[in-house]
Amino acid sequence: MNAIDKQLQLQPNRRMSYIMTIFILSILFVWSVSTIHFENVSLNGTKIAKNILVGLLNPDWSLIFNVSTGGIPYLLIETMAIAFLGTIVGALLAIPLAFLSASNIMPNPIAFVVRLLLIIIRTIPAIVYGLMFIRVTGPGPFAGVLTMSLTSIGMLSKLYVDVIEDLDKSVLESMEAIGCTLMEKIRFGIWPQLTALFLSIVIYRFDMNLRDATVLGLVGAGGIGAPLIFAMNAYKWSEVGAILLGLILLILVVEFVSNRIRTKLVRG
Repeated sequence: MNAIDKQLQLQPNRRMSYIMTIFILSILFVWSVSTIHFENVSLNGTKIAKNILVGLLNPDWSLIFNVSTGGIPYLLIETMAIAFLGTIVGALLAIPLAFLSASNIMPNPIAFVVRLLLIIIRTIPAIVYGLMFIRVTGPGPFAGVLTMSLTSIGMLSKLYVDVIEDLDKSVLESMEAIGCTLMEKIRFGIWPQLTALFLSIVIYRFDMNLRDATVLGLVGAGGIGAPLIFAMNAYKWSEVGAILLGLILLILVVEFVSNRIRTKLVRG
């Protein structure tokens, strides 16, 4: 009877918590909707929206099949190269930082300091890094690669640490009992368990970097983003449609291939 009484006492509390949660979410929803204003939507804006839709549905096919340096295939390859190189550099640099910030391997003070550094790196948006590197290196793909590398370090290190801290500690304890050094524990006890998971994380990050590389191109960091913003500013919506079609096809292909590879790595 005591257990039943406790359940009966908890039900009103749960009901009240549900009501309060719904009430708070309703207030947030109404407040968010109140910030939307339709006064600025004019007849001219509706006409422009129609032109955008028509242009997107009728892409400029000459750009898609243009194999010169100004064509979409070349710009897509450049964008993918920026994302790929930035991911590789970031993935390699993130490995030592991840081990230094893993609390089950390093002392807590060192792990805390390195984690704080990684949080600072992740806090700054990629487009801000892009604008800073453009001032240093000038516009072009090199600024995009540096930006992709730095942003990849912050996120990959965090994901690496989560994997490292979930390792089977019995292996490390056995190696420590026989007198193995820290580097030997990492080389023979930790790294064999991490290889497949690390590669899966890197492939996932490459998917994200491919999209971010397009955005970085909008500020002059190379790739297909610059032609996209130029076409939008000039109201050349058929060119915008061609560029977006190329991006969609590229991302679909990369997504399909990366998903297959990640599935094999995790199962293997």
